[in-house]
Amino acid sequence: MPALCRDCLTVFEGGARCPSCGRPRVISHPELFDLSIAHMDCDAFYAAVEKRDNPDLRDKPVIVGGGRRGVVSTACYIARIKGVRSAMPMFKALALCPEAVVVRPRPEAYAVASGAIRAMMLELTPAIEPLSLDEAFLDLTGTAKLHGAPPAVLLARLVKRMEDELGLSGSIGLSHNKFLAKIASDLDKPRGFAVIGQAETSDFLADRPVRLIWGVGAAGQAALERAGIRSFADLRRWDKVDLHARFGAMGGRLWHLARGQDARPVTANAPVKSISNETTFAQDISDPDILDGHLWRLAEKVADRTKAKGCAGHVVVLKLKRADHRLLTRRHALGDATQIADRIYRTARALLDQSEERGPLRLLGVGLADIVPAGGADLSGDLLDPQAAARTRAERASDAIRARFGPEAIVKGRALR
Repeated sequence: MPALCRDCLTVFEGGARCPSCGRPRVISHPELFDLSIAHMDCDAFYAAVEKRDNPDLRDKPVIVGGGRRGVVSTACYIARIKGVRSAMPMFKALALCPEAVVVRPRPEAYAVASGAIRAMMLELTPAIEPLSLDEAFLDLTGTAKLHGAPPAVLLARLVKRMEDELGLSGSIGLSHNKFLAKIASDLDKPRGFAVIGQAETSDFLADRPVRLIWGVGAAGQAALERAGIRSFADLRRWDKVDLHARFGAMGGRLWHLARGQDARPVTANAPVKSISNETTFAQDISDPDILDGHLWRLAEKVADRTKAKGCAGHVVVLKLKRADHRLLTRRHALGDATQIADRIYRTARALLDQSEERGPLRLLGVGLADIVPAGGADLSGDLLDPQAAARTRAERASDAIRARFGPEAIVKGRALR
């Protein structure tokens, strides 16, 4: 059976240990050198960057996130053993792991590390579809002749370079389509390398829970369970027409995924459809001043990401979740696209005031939709607000100062609420 040593990259036929270095980090699979669609997912990325940059944290549980009112962005694997998970309220995470070191996020450092990883990927293939800073799909079809090695070897070489040169680890999922590659990358974390071949797809999926389907959240899973669908085997028993009648357009996708079929290509430079940021409160909030401070910080984060991507949005979106978990979404279309935090904030604040929803709230979110290139953004001004242009110029000047002296160089007073 084809085998590959992930430490020294020796290719050989079978065996539990590498015949060259004697180590056991070996991946063996009948289709190992025939598959070319991969998903690479960094291991606890934010926490790994923090540990790399601060060796004193290396053997400690680390949580990257906000204060007690915030949520966990990432937890290292030491903290995860205690039950800490991403998106968990910070107070709950600290109750599970009180000895954890909490580190405030450093987006700039993560972006630099992500860029270095992306550059390594581009040396292998231009067909890269990023999902976030720390994960991406890669299509390595046809690269074996160019690089003199099959995709599996190139991927093992990639994660070895990440560890050797960047001090960061990642896990690889290799399969014949994106759906299965993403599932595979979660099978053996951290520092994993898992393969799902075509011949085994049906048997592999049969008893797996349908929550593995990307995009099926808690509500979708509940809807499937009400229909008696808990596993992929349950899903296969449904006719495509019946699935479509029960679940609408999603029904056809479910029918194909139940059989491990996914025709989506790996799309480089896929267009951004929306940019958003949200926060879940440790305690439900109804104080308008505190909500206003959160609203500004969220708008500023959305604006920063939009500017970094060189784009703008025509629609401002406000997301609210009440104490009873009821989710409310409000949208407002602008006359021209924007990437300015002040304009995003003022529009979102108006949506909040118009909603007459005074709380208590457990979640607040702000976003931009209908994303376009930033070329013509924020040019028309606002006849009803003659000071808007001056605030835009002030924000651009603040951006230049923060870029030179750091993100904390200038902070608006409302951000301190």
